[in-house]
Amino acid sequence: NMAASVREKQTASLKRMLNFNVPHVKNSTAEPVWKVLIYDRYGQDIISPLLSVKELRDMGITLHLLLHSDRDPIPDVPAVYFVMPTEENIDRICQDLRNQLYEYYYLNFISAISRSKLEDIASAALGANAVTQVAKVFDQYLNFITLEDDMFILCNQAKELVSYHAINKPDITDTDMETIMDTIVDSLFCFFVTLGAVPIIRCPRGNAAEMVAVKLDKKLRENLRDARNSLFTGDTLGAGQFSFQRPLLVLVDRNIDLATPLHHTWTYQALVHDVLDFHLNRVNLEESTGLESSPAGARPKKKNKKTYDLTGSDKFWQKHKGSPFPEVAESVQQELDSYRAQEDEVKRLKSIMGLEGEDEGAISMLSDNTAKLTSAVSLLLIFE
Repeated sequence: NMAASVREKQTASLKRMLNFNVPHVKNSTAEPVWKVLIYDRYGQDIISPLLSVKELRDMGITLHLLLHSDRDPIPDVPAVYFVMPTEENIDRICQDLRNQLYEYYYLNFISAISRSKLEDIASAALGANAVTQVAKVFDQYLNFITLEDDMFILCNQAKELVSYHAINKPDITDTDMETIMDTIVDSLFCFFVTLGAVPIIRCPRGNAAEMVAVKLDKKLRENLRDARNSLFTGDTLGAGQFSFQRPLLVLVDRNIDLATPLHHTWTYQALVHDVLDFHLNRVNLEESTGLESSPAGARPKKKNKKTYDLTGSDKFWQKHKGSPFPEVAESVQQELDSYRAQEDEVKRLKSIMGLEGEDEGAISMLSDNTAKLTSAVSLLLIFE
């Protein structure tokens, strides 16, 4: 059970959530139910590195909107919410209920919602006569962001609040420190719930790492004590009992190793991270579109923003992100050469067949047919 990567586990949890928290059947041919997805910035950051817009659409998500944006009522569609249980988010959900925006409300909280906030939602639902429409309320325990198969970060929104700097400010108050520790512990707890494993925790004594370890240990123990509602028994472990293969969680203070964050390697990934606007597996580039002529003379055209998604679908990135840069430059050249060779081949075929001016549609039909012909001929050769 531990074999699945963090990315696979978190993706599976998200898909289950988008499927109204019903486990997804692999080979079901049923059409997905059309629904809208409402998230806050935290939810957006968790989903976007894992599920593309196309994948969301395949799961029946017709619209995905930020909670705090102006949203029109769509009264005959169910809505899946994926938000942090903050005061302002709860207020906005209550407002949605009063405004009768959707047909059903599936409320999924990224971290566990408190009893008092749950009661706020309940009384708003009562007041808006929408109790039957609040279909489900779920704590998802997904408060961390997975960027690679086995690499995750704790947060992206307000990340300066849980930074090394924040923890080591000379004027930090005890309550601020508590808040930071609780934020870190909550994310780590969510991580282990998603993994379905109770860790063995090790840390040095007398620093922030120990504070996190003690709090996390307490939270895990409290959860395991309540056998009926424990998050670590039953279907998370598959077998319905504890897993004997427990992962080791080593918590260390950043002071132990201050040099590494300042160390700049020249791998492709590290350089992209240092030089470009690289963020949650996406690169944002500004491209100026050449010069435009105006009465006052030529001036640069407006800049275009382009976003490149470097997750699973980008084969070149997957293959070369860990390579030293000179190697990457060489590989880019090879890719370009093979692309040009293919282009030349298509041109050659076009000219042989007298299709120089034809549009791409005709060409693609042609190349399909060419492929079929080729395979037919090779089959014939085999049978000869």
